[in-house]
Amino acid sequence: MSGPMPEITGEQRAILEKFRKQMDDALVGTHDDYFLVRWLRARKWNMDAAEKMLRASLKTRSMWNVDNIEKWDPPRALQEYLPYGLMGYDKEGSPVLVCPFANFDMWGMMHCVTRFEFQKYLVLLLERFMKIAYDQSQKHGWKARQLVVFFDMENVNLKQYAWRPAAECVISTVKQYEANFPELLKMCYIINAPKLFSVAFNIVKKFLDENTTSKIVIYKSGVDRWQQQLFSHVDRKAFPKAWGGEMVDRNGDPQCKALMVWGGKLPEELYIDQSSQQSDRDFVETQVPKGDKLKLHFKVNQEEQKILSWEFRTIDYDIKFGIYSVDEQTGEKRSEVHLGTVYSNEMDEIGYISTRPNTTYTVVFDNSASYMRSKKLRYWVDLISEEEEGISELTSQMDSTQIAAKQQ
Repeated sequence: MSGPMPEITGEQRAILEKFRKQMDDALVGTHDDYFLVRWLRARKWNMDAAEKMLRASLKTRSMWNVDNIEKWDPPRALQEYLPYGLMGYDKEGSPVLVCPFANFDMWGMMHCVTRFEFQKYLVLLLERFMKIAYDQSQKHGWKARQLVVFFDMENVNLKQYAWRPAAECVISTVKQYEANFPELLKMCYIINAPKLFSVAFNIVKKFLDENTTSKIVIYKSGVDRWQQQLFSHVDRKAFPKAWGGEMVDRNGDPQCKALMVWGGKLPEELYIDQSSQQSDRDFVETQVPKGDKLKLHFKVNQEEQKILSWEFRTIDYDIKFGIYSVDEQTGEKRSEVHLGTVYSNEMDEIGYISTRPNTTYTVVFDNSASYMRSKKLRYWVDLISEEEEGISELTSQMDSTQIAAKQQ
């Protein structure tokens, strides 16, 4: 697949050609020059940094099983209650997405799906939008390969994001987006932002690239200055009347509910008991004594392709969790998952990392800072063979997997 390209300098063209040769072992037919330029731009044309970013993303995509993601049947909660709608295209052919964010029940969603399912569904949607954008670029040029996103925050309930699992999901999702979809955003409009939104956004934007934040404009409630900027490149006739456009749906609804997933409060009948999932695993129940640590060691031998996977929950209290590795040949010690507090008493902590041969991995449950109480822990940690299980097998059987620990 090849497509239109932005203008680049002769020096940048030389870097691009060298980058393609350097990445040749990992590229497939859909990775055209524009695809590679996205990663180079994201790393300011630093080829080594772009390669590191792209290779890490390709590995993440394989864990998501993106090549077969359309075969996945997402939970009903995501398909019917995650609000969004594709409202046509801007004047350069870019897809325009509208999200009535106040209709997003984050509390309910986190009780219906796991963090990994949530992020995987967003990946599914983004892959669909990128395919649409690519098709648009064949008629309108390379700028059509970026997305215009419109969020209406009127009456949004920010209190639900004070719940730690919800906040961690937002931060984790933002970081996943930045690491895997560079240069995808063309423009993001956030309107009717409540007073506390600026506080929340200042936290989130720490995880966003400055180029991404430069494309986000925020307008407080009651301000309509955004209309002039939006409609300078979006046709009013192809935008919902409720937000200043002229379009209504087949029912005459100015909000165009028939053209989008409207969202709403999730019914409790869709809630899941996460503690009962993955019951086929051999969980261990133990106590981590006050002032002590529990360490689990896993050795990956030469030429083995393994995934280190975990799932655990604590009773009543949080605990510190982290993973480090030691190279058997060089003795080099690395932090794989930063040791930090996880609130596994509120929601199951589930995740996985890829491993390297000839390396020993140590999983740490750290209660050394607690001098008053021991921590009850129920856990499953194991090395899964990529050769035997396959990443696609892991994805299909562990659709509830979460990349749970904060990456720093």
